[in-house]
This record gives sequence, structure tokens and C-alpha cells, in this order.
Amino acid sequence: MTQTGGNAPHIPVLLRPLLAAVAPVSGAWLDGTFGAGGYSRGLLDAGADHVTGVDRDPLAFELAAGWIDQYGDRLTLQPGVFSKMDEYASDLDGVVLDLGVSSMQLDLAERGFSFMKDGPLDMRMSQDGPSAADLVAELEEVQLADILFTFGEERASRRIAKAIVKERAIEPITTTLRLAKIIESCLPRPKPGQSHPATRSFQALRIAVNGEYEELFAGLLAAERALKPGGLLAVVTFHSVEDRMVKRFFQHRAGRTGRANRYAPETIETPNQFELVTRKAVGPDDQELAENPRARSARLRVGRRTDADPEGISPKELGMPQLREGRT
Repeated sequence: MTQTGGNAPHIPVLLRPLLAAVAPVSGAWLDGTFGAGGYSRGLLDAGADHVTGVDRDPLAFELAAGWIDQYGDRLTLQPGVFSKMDEYASDLDGVVLDLGVSSMQLDLAERGFSFMKDGPLDMRMSQDGPSAADLVAELEEVQLADILFTFGEERASRRIAKAIVKERAIEPITTTLRLAKIIESCLPRPKPGQSHPATRSFQALRIAVNGEYEELFAGLLAAERALKPGGLLAVVTFHSVEDRMVKRFFQHRAGRTGRANRYAPETIETPNQFELVTRKAVGPDDQELAENPRARSARLRVGRRTDADPEGISPKELGMPQLREGRT
């Protein structure tokens, strides 16, 4: 997620602590969530020899057209998803992943990510495939409730799903504000300081539309394969589930998971694939919060790749939420 400010360059969240954690920056890097290009520019300006910028949103590369020439052949733009990064590059010195939806997507009403402005109920980062409107129109009530509860941690998921099914029978739900009003009707009026009632439901639908948790799981493993020994993986998350998955990945790969109980049989020790660079998640400081309030929930974790071979790991071991219906 990036900070926006008129014609000023987009400043990605936690850029300063990220660059400090991976200093000195050199060699070949991959920015798996290119967005507005803030991390790529930061890495190149800090000394990276080359950055491969990956994004599934065509708009990201269109908006970069005005400034990419200043970096010449040091910057390569690669359409695609970061879960396939090891197909785009190898022997990398570093990988950066900035998860979630970018400001440029949130701020465009026509992309349908936000309930703050009326727009088509879309939410597709890649601008292709089924949209949020398609899910709302086609899924059964139990499937909608499962998505809202599992991906949005929405306790009123069944009530909201029932209301959606009732309202779509009267008229198709195709806009962000109509869906937000339906959700609002199911929940108490928020108290001062509380988030909008539709926040969790919109998050859940966005995650489902874009397969974000599956993408994160596959992306962490792809980064492990793409990094050279000594290479750095830096991940910025924006909510607790993402951060939990990244934390558990690094713990597992750094041999810090331990046994569930002291009576369980000891597992065979294997070489660690990562060393922890940040022992705890790094959040924004006061200066960054003043510059960009959207950074308040951001957390940074960094690990350094060893020369140990990758090993299998399951989504369950990372605490990845999974739908009962098996459909997103």
C-alpha cells in the first residue's frame, strides 16, 4: 500500500525501516507487488543493480510510463503474479512483497474496492476473471456466509449473507454503495472511532475475488526458491491473518516452531532455510503515521535465505484460512 499526495512520488509504507533492515542494498531484486513503483524506486535509489517489478494489475505499468525511463535497463516490468516469481527471475539478492490493495486501486471508484465512493462492484486486481458482483450474484447463501466469516472474520456473516440473497432477488447488486447499505442494515451503527460496518465484508470479498491467501502461501514458497543464499525476503502485511501467515512461515523456516507439547516425539532436525533479520514485526513510527494514516496496521518482517534446500509445508501450518466449500 502506498501513500498518495498529488503529483509527489508514491511513498510505500514502511520504506525507511525496510531499507534499513536490508542495507546495504545491492544486486538483483524483485518487487512482487509493484503497484505505484515506490518500493522499486526506493531499492534502485538505495543501490540495487536491477529490480524486476511484478504486478497483475495492468494499470500499475500504465501509471509508471512517465518515470521508468530514468532507470533505463535497471528496471524490468513483468506482468504476472508474485506466486510465479521464480519463473521470472532466479538467484535474487532480495524480494519485497507489499500485500493488500494499493492506494491507487482504493482511490479509483471504478475499481470497486472501496465503499467510500460509489462504483461498480468489481475488486479484481488483474481486471479479469469473476468480479465481486459475480460472487454476490451467484454464490449460495452458505457460501457467501463462509467467505465473510473465514476471510473477513465477520461475526454477522450469516445475517449479512441472508440479506444479500434476499436483496439480489429483488434487484441485482452491482455497485459498492448498494452492497455497503445492505451490510449496514444488518449491523449496529458504529461508535466513534470504530470502522465502517462494511469493512470486514468488503475485505472478505476482495480476498476471495483475488485468491489473496493462496497467492501469499504460494508466493512465500516461490520467494524461497528464487532467492540465492544470503538473499533477503521482506514482507509488509496489513492485517492480522496475513501477518500470522508470514510470521509462521519465517518461524517454521528458521526452526523456531518447537513442539506442540513436551510429550510429543521430537522431530528430526533439518537445516533452516531462513534466518530472522527482524525478531519482531516492525510497525510505523510517529512520523510515518503523521504522513500516512493508512500505515497504522502495517507490519514488516524480514528474513535471510540460507543455503538449505526448500522443504514442504502446508497451508494449515501457516494458519491460512480455508473455505469449507473449497471455493473462492
